[in-house]
Amino acid sequence: MTDDEQLLAERSAAVVRHLDRVAAHLPADPDALTPMSSATDTVVLHLWQAVQVVIDLAVATCVRRGLGNPETYAAAFRILRDAGTIDAELADRLARAAGFRNLLVHAYAALDLRRVHAIATQGPADLRAFLVALQG
Repeated sequence: MTDDEQLLAERSAAVVRHLDRVAAHLPADPDALTPMSSATDTVVLHLWQAVQVVIDLAVATCVRRGLGNPETYAAAFRILRDAGTIDAELADRLARAAGFRNLLVHAYAALDLRRVHAIATQGPADLRAFLVALQG
């Protein structure tokens, strides 16, 4: 296994661990995700970490493949789309995930927890799809 493959395997495992924590603590009812609760803190923290690792992988892949140094996190996914690494729909959703990551980091107190619940329910599939695309 090359160093790049080893790094991808390690980072992919980290994403999966974070997503497993999100799934384990995400209540079935969106209204049960309440401000300042342990479940909310756990979901937000691990969702943020999973998205951040995917962003880091996207930026590193752009640089490693000689595709350029993305000016923004969202741009990394668009560059990978243009290079044929991921499809356009996935790139758009991941670019929105990068924006959501910024909201998590910079405006935690103002989060719409129903939106967080929807993203925590639907978003992990996109993060996993990205990991699969990088392995291809």
